[in-house]
Amino acid sequence: MGRYIGPVCRLCRREGTKLFLKGTRCYGEKCAIDRRGYPPGQHGQGRMKRTSEYSLQLREKQKLKRIYGLLERQFRGYFKRAERMKGITGENLLVLLERRLDNVTYRLGFASSRREARQLVGHGHLLVNGKKVNIPSYLVAVGQTVSVPEGSQTVLPIQKALEGVDGRGVPAWLEMDKTRYTGRVKELPTKEEIALPVNEQLVVELYSR
Repeated sequence: MGRYIGPVCRLCRREGTKLFLKGTRCYGEKCAIDRRGYPPGQHGQGRMKRTSEYSLQLREKQKLKRIYGLLERQFRGYFKRAERMKGITGENLLVLLERRLDNVTYRLGFASSRREARQLVGHGHLLVNGKKVNIPSYLVAVGQTVSVPEGSQTVLPIQKALEGVDGRGVPAWLEMDKTRYTGRVKELPTKEEIALPVNEQLVVELYSR
């Protein structure tokens, strides 16, 4: 199955929570969750929620995959890598996902959504330590800088995203110089700083079945 390219607001409605997939729309009154807070489809309002242990674990995994825009094979690869690392597997998984270049680009405010950030990275609009990197899954390390080259600073999506970054805020584990179009990873994020509407422990339990 390929990457989902349909209306992303349906994904938020399916999970019953904001996944912030639509950029600034998610913060406004047009947000689909606020207007229609029930699953999509003809029978969405009458659909009963399953409460089995497996269904709860599956929904948490689906939320995490959809937030970061990953396919199952990619996601499972991150999980296996997190298992091999020291520390708590669930927290390791979140940190690995946050270190993706497309996510760091979004968190710094160069893009209004992770999907948009993935496109910007793929089109070569981002530099890591001054070198062009067009791989969205590139893992940014502590101390590395992410910047927009001079020729890309007038790209409209980047300009629009930076206009709203003050309202959205930049996480404490990153530092941003808006005037120079440059950001830096100061440290690895903590679970509290990531603050996603996901119980990552249920994801660990799902893959441990």
